[in-house]
Amino acid sequence: MVMMIMKTMTMQRRASSAAIVSIARSHGAAASLGTPAPAGCTTLASFLSAFPNHKPNLAFYSAISSKFKSSSEKALKFQPELRNDINNVNSLDDALSLFERMVWMRPLPSVIQFNQMLTCIVKMKNHYSSVISLFRDMCVQGIPVDEATLNIMINCCCVVGRVDLAFSTLSGFFKRGFVPNVVTFGTLLKGLFRDHKVPEAQELFKKIIKEKLCKPNETMLGIVIDGLCKAGNTQTAIEFLRATEKRGSPCKPDAIIYNTVIDSLCKDKMVDEALALLQEMIEKDIPPNVVTYSCLIQGLCSLSRWKDVDKLFAEMKAYKIVPNVITFNIVVDALCKEGHIEDAEEVVQIMIQQGQNPDLVTYNSLMDGYCLQSRIDDASGVFNTMVASGLTPDLHCYGILINAYYKTKKLEAAMKLFREIPHKGLTPGIVIYNTVLQGLFSSGRYLSAREIFNEMQASGMKPNFHTYCVMLDGLCKTGHIDEALQLFHAMETDGTNLHIEMYNIILDGLCKSKRLDSARDLFNILSLKGLDPNVITYNTMISGLLSEGLLIEGKELIVKMEEKGCLANSVTYNVILQGLLKGGHYDDAVVYYEEMIHRGFLLDASTFSILLDLSAENQNNPSVLMLMLKIDPDSKKFMDGGQRGPSH
Repeated sequence: MVMMIMKTMTMQRRASSAAIVSIARSHGAAASLGTPAPAGCTTLASFLSAFPNHKPNLAFYSAISSKFKSSSEKALKFQPELRNDINNVNSLDDALSLFERMVWMRPLPSVIQFNQMLTCIVKMKNHYSSVISLFRDMCVQGIPVDEATLNIMINCCCVVGRVDLAFSTLSGFFKRGFVPNVVTFGTLLKGLFRDHKVPEAQELFKKIIKEKLCKPNETMLGIVIDGLCKAGNTQTAIEFLRATEKRGSPCKPDAIIYNTVIDSLCKDKMVDEALALLQEMIEKDIPPNVVTYSCLIQGLCSLSRWKDVDKLFAEMKAYKIVPNVITFNIVVDALCKEGHIEDAEEVVQIMIQQGQNPDLVTYNSLMDGYCLQSRIDDASGVFNTMVASGLTPDLHCYGILINAYYKTKKLEAAMKLFREIPHKGLTPGIVIYNTVLQGLFSSGRYLSAREIFNEMQASGMKPNFHTYCVMLDGLCKTGHIDEALQLFHAMETDGTNLHIEMYNIILDGLCKSKRLDSARDLFNILSLKGLDPNVITYNTMISGLLSEGLLIEGKELIVKMEEKGCLANSVTYNVILQGLLKGGHYDDAVVYYEEMIHRGFLLDASTFSILLDLSAENQNNPSVLMLMLKIDPDSKKFMDGGQRGPSH
């Protein structure tokens, strides 16, 4: 019997080895993140030499250190305490110090204890490279490793984005006579999905099944289904699920796997298909749980199918499934977004009655709901209720209210709340600063905005893309175009990645300040900067040219725009018509209006207003009268408050 078992294990190793070596070869040369892998990196030795030493001081094990060297008798006295020492590790420095002691102990601690030590570092997060370096030194020192050690290693390689090196580590299994197990392959699959290598992950999973490289379990199936769903391949995930069931696999999908697919279907707006899966779960005696129903409720809420939401709540009650705070928050948030704030308040009361205390998410949804209706005092009341309930507001809570105060021109209240943040033990983040800057500029408080921007930089907060856009736009719109240009050139000098959106803001500022020559020069160098003008760029320049009466140049730019593959939009035609009407080019306006209607675009409120004024002033002008006659009744359904020019 023993001989038969040994023979079976040997055959399994050979089969696995042959199959996996081909996989390792296909991944060996493909480096993802970090240091590129050398071609053909398929052996453990080449893997070790390829991976950089992220902590050079970790190589101390290979040198003889008199400080820690001692007799075996001295080393032995550490071993009874080793388990407690490992459990008491709280930082990377603690771990490295203890690891160094372990290396010098005689006899050496067991491989289990080394694995525990490595696992401690893995659990700290963000120190995966240190684990890889320690593993390398263990190999150099000849310290034994086992399957668990190699699995830890593969996991770390996958997390740091080196799936190619993770596959290379497989050779370590065969070198030592180990057989990769379901944990090994599950980790590799997760790494491939994390690295967006979906086809490779599918290929590996199929190979695992076909060649019986290991016995898949629910965890592995869950990794595959989750990876496919997150990659947007929900239908493929369902096909894998069905294929697994048809094969009669012992690996049966559980509620977690069904929940993953249901959630993905709901996010794809395929709620009816998700509801069908719920019925399938019930028929197969797979009990749905609160997560199942929460996913479905969110999907239904996003489609405003409130009657179906009521049915699901009734079904939950029948199955004795208690809605949790997440379930209630989904409903509260959806009601607030649709403007049913009173209904949302009722749901919160039901939530409290059922023993579910509202959290920050609940209160934030209510504040957002009141702010959408410009009921700022009610939003402030929710904020105060939240504080009174014992919850500590986070930056998002402050941001909602500060933004609302600015939109309703309550500048002092906004700044008072902003200044309160540090006194509550919080540090304003970049989103808060951006909100404050935008609010100050929109209220014409240019100097205050400059002070906040300088204060932000002095605190060590680095401006992001949105910050720069707010600053450039604010400076231009408050008439400080030169200062905007100064900031723009400083960004260029500092190596800031200048997006086309930033150029659009500057171009708009230059055109509106009647500096068309400067705008034209900046527009002409965009290609030298490796940037392609977008429809907003062209709309801005066309508006600027027409406002200066440069009709021919404006028309030429319209043609050039479409030749470059940038199609005109509704804003483009409204900008053109506004420029032509203001410049008295009524015949051209008729031509462009006909083309506009042919393309399915409508007049916006600003263009129609200009046309109405002109028709009153030019009652005998045939072109203006023709334009008024050509306006179809349906085209009067223009956008109230439509754009009055290029928009950012």
